[in-house]
Amino acid sequence: MKAGTATSCKQAYSLAKERYAELGIDTEAALARLEGLHLSLPCWQGDDGIGFENSGAAQGGGIMATGNYPGRARNADELRSDYALAFSLIPGRHRVNLHSIYAETKGKVGRDELEPGHFAAWMSWARESRLGLDFNPTFYSHPLAADGFTLSHGDPSVRQFWIEHARRCRTIGEAMGRFLGEPSVTNIWIPDGFKDSPVGRADYRARLAESLDQVISEKKDPRFYKEAVEAKLFGLGSESCVIGSHEFYLGYAQKNRLMVCLDLGHFHPTEQVYDKISSILLFNEEILLHVSRPVRWDSDHVVALDPEVENLALEIVRGAYEDRVRVGLDYFDASINRIAAWVIGARNVQKAFLRAWLEPTAALKKHEAEGDYTWRLATLEEAKSLPWQAVWDWFCEKSAVPLGTGWLGELRSYESRVQCGRK
Repeated sequence: MKAGTATSCKQAYSLAKERYAELGIDTEAALARLEGLHLSLPCWQGDDGIGFENSGAAQGGGIMATGNYPGRARNADELRSDYALAFSLIPGRHRVNLHSIYAETKGKVGRDELEPGHFAAWMSWARESRLGLDFNPTFYSHPLAADGFTLSHGDPSVRQFWIEHARRCRTIGEAMGRFLGEPSVTNIWIPDGFKDSPVGRADYRARLAESLDQVISEKKDPRFYKEAVEAKLFGLGSESCVIGSHEFYLGYAQKNRLMVCLDLGHFHPTEQVYDKISSILLFNEEILLHVSRPVRWDSDHVVALDPEVENLALEIVRGAYEDRVRVGLDYFDASINRIAAWVIGARNVQKAFLRAWLEPTAALKKHEAEGDYTWRLATLEEAKSLPWQAVWDWFCEKSAVPLGTGWLGELRSYESRVQCGRK
């Protein structure tokens, strides 16, 4: 950054710091918290969810990236290279969220044969890059998932295949956490469901519960491993019934001390996901978030700085849940530069949390408890125009990351030199 710009940035931050101090808000404390926010960025954004098993688009489970922007990563080295640029443009230290189909097997290896060694390069790269790793079994884009059922399948042999896959993925997730010296989160989502209304939904859910019991029967070291289960309202091919519903997984997670994964796109459009957090954390130790931007359905658009994301961050901060919530992003947009999608989405989530940490929460709670709703509303509205952007710019400056859209220049250069050569 030019010296003049850096000086202006620091001056703007100093003025903002004083303004917030008048309200009893410590901007340095807010920045320290933001530094500790480690977002998990989805690998499937970099290659449209295709993975490295086969060529062609991902199929099944409603998983489909739309758009034909050039430059999709075609192998692990290209994906890691794209990730490296993205992380250089996002302030802070973050994580990579991998699916099992991103294994480097050097040949045909079944999903029920995967081992930690197939992710050795990812683990070494993450350690060298000071990144965390999270993991996911892949229950789609496979012949044994072609009819839309996996862990709840009526055929015991099909169920057993997917049970073994999930078991191995748990082992891989724990190995990642042990290698990096911090917990890795393994999240289970399955596409199982019906296009039309079923008669025997109870049977399918009973089989799912039995399968999950077998999957989680081997205990893992909590110092290096955490796991979550993720529900969905509906999907393509499961419009009338999803076997792994929110109610199913909420009960199963509470019974087995697992995390529930709340995906912003996996609920009815009129449901407020942020409103679920305080209720769930009364009875569950932790939760996992998949932050997305649904447009009419679970369409996984790049996260915007919109009211849903702002309220999500506010709910977490107001409840002091920061240490009990894992934040991952979940989207795959092939209509724009895929690295830009990572950068835009991650920076927007960071901005939402920064704004939440710059809110005079303690004073708002005090006046609310006293019944002074006039003060509460007036203060909430005034807080919207406080100079949080100056604090954000200073965070980027301290992190040696471009301010504003300054990162687009580096992206365009990389795009022309590297991505445009991919066919």
